[in-house]
Amino acid sequence: MTFKKMAIAGTMAAATATMALSVATAADGPFGGKDDIAFAQTLWATLMSERLVGPNRIHVQPFEGNEPHGAIQQVLGTDISINGRTAKAIVKVNHGGPDVDVRAVYDNPNQFVGAYTVMFKREDGYDPENKNWFWAKYKPTGELDLSPKGAAIAGRFMKGADVGCIACHTAIGGADLETLTSK
Repeated sequence: MTFKKMAIAGTMAAATATMALSVATAADGPFGGKDDIAFAQTLWATLMSERLVGPNRIHVQPFEGNEPHGAIQQVLGTDISINGRTAKAIVKVNHGGPDVDVRAVYDNPNQFVGAYTVMFKREDGYDPENKNWFWAKYKPTGELDLSPKGAAIAGRFMKGADVGCIACHTAIGGADLETLTSK
């Protein structure tokens, strides 16, 4: 093997190891672990049965939104029961793409769905610093979306970071991190 081939192989091995470590670190952090994924799957199933997500969901008036939730949004908040415990769920249906506007989403609410972002109020003590919210981002199919580092977006997403669900909702305000518009 030539020096150049060894250098390339070594660089590729280091990059692969770094990516694997990044994914493992992200998954082992405050979000995206096995328990978060399992809870997020149960949450999705409940949201589907309550018709809060999916193609047969309850449709509410779309409105112009802002990043990262999409140009047009639909938001529905209600109480749901998971594992015998009833608590508040907030579902944002995020719409985007060419030609998307409020009228287009109103006329065809499934055509422009890019993601569902969900907040669910967990039990006291889950994450008291952040009002005990569980955060999740689902693809239109119900599969959890992934962070750039490959971790499932579920749980205490980006807790302690300067970006992400918690940071944005904290900065924008709302007594309980619930917000629809920026300040």
